[in-house]
Amino acid sequence: MTTMVPVTVIKGDGIGPEIMDATLEILKAAGARIEPEFVGVGLEAYEKGISSGVTDEAWSSIHKNKIILKAPITTPQGGGYKSVNVTMRKSLGLFSNVRPTQTFEPYVHSKHSNVDLVIVRENEEDLYAGIEYQVTANAFQSVKLLTRGGTERIVRYAFEYAKNNGRKKVSCMVKDNIMKIGDGMFHKVFKEIAAEYPEIESDSYIVDIGMAKVAASPEIFDVIVTLNLYGDIVSDIASLVAGSVGLAGSMNIGAEYAMFEAIHGSAPDIAGQGIANPSGLLNGAVLMLEHIGQHDVAAKVYNAWVKAIEDGCHTGDVAQKGSKVLNTKEFTQCVIERLGQEPSTLPKATSAGKVAMNMANVCRSCHVQHKKEHVGVDIFVDSKKDLSEIATIAEQSATEKLSFKLVSCRGLKVYPDGGLVAPDSDFWRLRYYGQDVLNGDVYKVLSLIEEKGLSWVKIENLYNYDGERGYSLCQGE
Repeated sequence: MTTMVPVTVIKGDGIGPEIMDATLEILKAAGARIEPEFVGVGLEAYEKGISSGVTDEAWSSIHKNKIILKAPITTPQGGGYKSVNVTMRKSLGLFSNVRPTQTFEPYVHSKHSNVDLVIVRENEEDLYAGIEYQVTANAFQSVKLLTRGGTERIVRYAFEYAKNNGRKKVSCMVKDNIMKIGDGMFHKVFKEIAAEYPEIESDSYIVDIGMAKVAASPEIFDVIVTLNLYGDIVSDIASLVAGSVGLAGSMNIGAEYAMFEAIHGSAPDIAGQGIANPSGLLNGAVLMLEHIGQHDVAAKVYNAWVKAIEDGCHTGDVAQKGSKVLNTKEFTQCVIERLGQEPSTLPKATSAGKVAMNMANVCRSCHVQHKKEHVGVDIFVDSKKDLSEIATIAEQSATEKLSFKLVSCRGLKVYPDGGLVAPDSDFWRLRYYGQDVLNGDVYKVLSLIEEKGLSWVKIENLYNYDGERGYSLCQGE
């Protein structure tokens, strides 16, 4: 008796329902051994007053099935509800977002003919944690949060993925020439874990030039591992370089759950017109079939899809000049008609030799004890006073345990002997240093600052770890 795998299916919004229906039609025709279980997530949940965007019924299905096939869900810009995509990734521990990208020249136009790379993107941390504040009338703060454990998981996953899929090189992209602590930690961990895989080549790039090289010379890359925001940007660049964002699928992998989707958005401007390209979600579904061990069906679907691309079955987003443009249903039928066929010139998929990922190895963490020393505090204040008055109060608020060091604004030292101050500045950082500092010592300085007429809005304690500075210097310090 054939074992059917229950899969939680989210149709999404915008073009989501159309491309999900097309994808499921192809999977059914291919004999995928899955049982779809449909749940309401996104707009349907928000309209019921559920702020997370996920209904209780949806959570129940997800926790039971642990495998999710999800169509795009709209996230509003600049306001409104939080991203349900990010909520699900974090709630389910989906720490790795894997986005394969390749070219299909000459059938899908690209300036490059030999792109075949995979982006492994950290999926839970970084600026996508969504921790933001308006700290004064003119100052806004987004917190970039990284952890060593999260970094170890994503980097080790990238190397395990490369090992299991016959990849030869893993490249790291960071911005540690500027963000020396957070990105610096990511880069350091990358080099430590790379040493565990001597059979796999490794290299590193500053992210701006790295992304430029993806655009100009994508063939030099194999697997790229990077932080959340960088990974989102570079995967879209890579997909466009390869020909179209509409072709790429992705998988979100955790220790227990997995979610599969297209990398593109909900495209509300073409929703309901029946012209959307289901290829991205279909390729996400192929990754799902691989993940649940149905390698035979995955290869069958992928080969039929590539054969359709070879035969000129194209929707409007990738159709070349003069060729026939198919709508969603026509394209779906073209793929179904080619099930059991293989591409003639483009690489084909095979179900042979597939190996399951060793998630226990991926998720192991190196727990190291560190000596932690409290050596100072940064006190942030909201004030439109003159810099000279702010500096005077800061100096007068020093104590025997905490000596005043400087005032900075937007990361730049402005007192003493500092740089120019923007005329609308109202968010200042007062830095104090000391030894063997206690929180009580910080409270004393805060009280003095407040007594003298400055309004403090937040603090950051300064620590050394194993004798190394655990905070950044100001520009000019």
